[in-house]
Amino acid sequence: MRVVQPVGLKGSLKWIQRAVARRPDLIQPAGLAEVRWVSPIATDDFAEYRDAAFLDRLGLASHRDALADFWPKRGPQWDALGVAGTAVVLVEAKAHLREFNTPPSQAAEVSRRRIATAFDQVRAALHVTSGADWAEANYQFANRLAHLWWLRDRGVDAHLLFVGFLNDQDMNGPTHASDWHQAFASATEKLGLAAEHGLSPFIHHATPDVTELV
Repeated sequence: MRVVQPVGLKGSLKWIQRAVARRPDLIQPAGLAEVRWVSPIATDDFAEYRDAAFLDRLGLASHRDALADFWPKRGPQWDALGVAGTAVVLVEAKAHLREFNTPPSQAAEVSRRRIATAFDQVRAALHVTSGADWAEANYQFANRLAHLWWLRDRGVDAHLLFVGFLNDQDMNGPTHASDWHQAFASATEKLGLAAEHGLSPFIHHATPDVTELV
């Protein structure tokens, strides 16, 4: 699904559009080739992508059928997508901590069972032994991790970038990078993951100050 977005006027929608267009250096993951951002961009109506469309946008159309088997429709809608050499970058962006505390899955029963099966695969691969229900607390964080695992399990050099903007006064956002790091550390623990796990090398964090994007 291709989801056209307006020009962002506030919050993470505003800042991720500006970062991609004006200061991509602020969200460049360390250790990767320079990212060529393929969304959100003005010439593409600032569109965001989900389901098979995000694979198409990244040149990964050959994995469409496998994604349909792994996850039901209306999966994660990525705030930005990029290509870095042979790697692909999936982005989740936030401007305030309230955005991070997402509600449980709202999927219907059939879809919820498929999601549970997908989470079981990921949990087993990452050696999670706790009984935490990934479809409840920190569901959005969990489903982003699941898609990262799925791509890498299929041989795609996929990376996940979490962008936590600083000093968004309109949204009363964090002023220190440590606030974002603490939020992710807490979510990781709640999911029953070790601080360092099998996906850790492929998860990146950026905490750009919005004053550099004004």
